[in-house]
Amino acid sequence: MGWLAWERFRCNTNCDEDPKNCISERLFMEMADHLAQDGWRDLGYIYLNIDDCWIGGRDAKGNLVPDPKRFPNGIAFLADYAHSLGLKLGIYEDMGNFTCMGYPGTTLDKVVQDAQTFASWKVDMLKLDGCFSTPKERAEGGS
Repeated sequence: MGWLAWERFRCNTNCDEDPKNCISERLFMEMADHLAQDGWRDLGYIYLNIDDCWIGGRDAKGNLVPDPKRFPNGIAFLADYAHSLGLKLGIYEDMGNFTCMGYPGTTLDKVVQDAQTFASWKVDMLKLDGCFSTPKERAEGGS
């Protein structure tokens, strides 16, 4: 079990006007602290899950990168932070050209590369959505 940001925070990326409620490194560190310190982890809530709207784009090599303003230390930093509290980090991506909210998705030619990126960040779980995906992408990419 765990905590997923979507229902409460949706795709709020406006950290300038709403810094306490925007999808950001600060938010996930705060939620990790709540899970660990307020007894939720001890009840089995061990997953801290980043949903859509974290992606800043792809770098020159085609790797997914988090939004640098909202996640200045990167996803590996958040994974390390979660792990230091006895938690696991989950992350969202979408099979197809775009995520449900229009961020870069994982196309068939990027499946292995994106999986390697998540592994290098020490992500423990992947939520793979299907907005904007084709039946072929769902069949081949979800295997």
